[in-house]
Amino acid sequence: MACADCFRGSIHEGQPRGEVGNVHGLPTYISRPPKGTPSRGVVVIIPDAFGWEFGNNRLLADTYVEKGGFTVYLPDFMNGHAAPLRMFDHGRGFTNSPSYLTKIYHLFWAVLDIVPFFYHCYPGKTFPVVKGFFEQLRKDEGATQSVGAAGFCWGGKFVALLSHGHEIAGKPLIDAGFTAHPSMLSIPGDIEKIQRPVSFALAAKDDQIPPAKAEKLKAIVEALPSPATGEAFVIEKTGHGFAVRADVAQDDVAAQAARAEDQCMDWFNKHF
Repeated sequence: MACADCFRGSIHEGQPRGEVGNVHGLPTYISRPPKGTPSRGVVVIIPDAFGWEFGNNRLLADTYVEKGGFTVYLPDFMNGHAAPLRMFDHGRGFTNSPSYLTKIYHLFWAVLDIVPFFYHCYPGKTFPVVKGFFEQLRKDEGATQSVGAAGFCWGGKFVALLSHGHEIAGKPLIDAGFTAHPSMLSIPGDIEKIQRPVSFALAAKDDQIPPAKAEKLKAIVEALPSPATGEAFVIEKTGHGFAVRADVAQDDVAAQAARAEDQCMDWFNKHF
């Protein structure tokens, strides 16, 4: 199950530079290398609870293009049921208000927003959508290019599932995966089934994967036989959501988010 930190954080400034289109049947934010520059592969972002329209996620897609030279897709895997951005206000109101009545008010409205999200977006309902997209991608661009999945919070679960050996026409749906502060993982179950290499960027303080589970995850993923051998790093002084929704006005936090970006780029460069 997700935690309260899955619905809190900061909204980043900036104007996304990509475009919106339809890719393999889903509304998708598309960010590409400059015209005339060949793509080094396709990376699909499976976002946090705030979905494909959330500015932070689109800016991250642009960053992956800048740093890695990949074509990046950010599809609407949630069928229009992403968590609303007003959740940020309710989270701040609940945390910062000294009034119990005000806290109850924000909690009440937050629950009303969270329940529909979980109803429409639980993994058993949405994984077929994710899997179908990657199947079509592998048959199209992925027939000649490497394919990677990068998942955050809610999306991290799906990176693990995609790595469990799913194939189409004898080819794996992904060549490699990356996830930062994933939610809803079953440890060790989801990790022991990995068959494609996955890199994990874990938060030092995270109710989803506390230190003991992080150590277990790291031990398992790094001991998997090739080609499934992965990696896991715990980023110090970070909390859940640091790679997507951290307050980048703080120097240390911005550096931690950039470290996760570089980890992702290095991983795909290694496996593409």
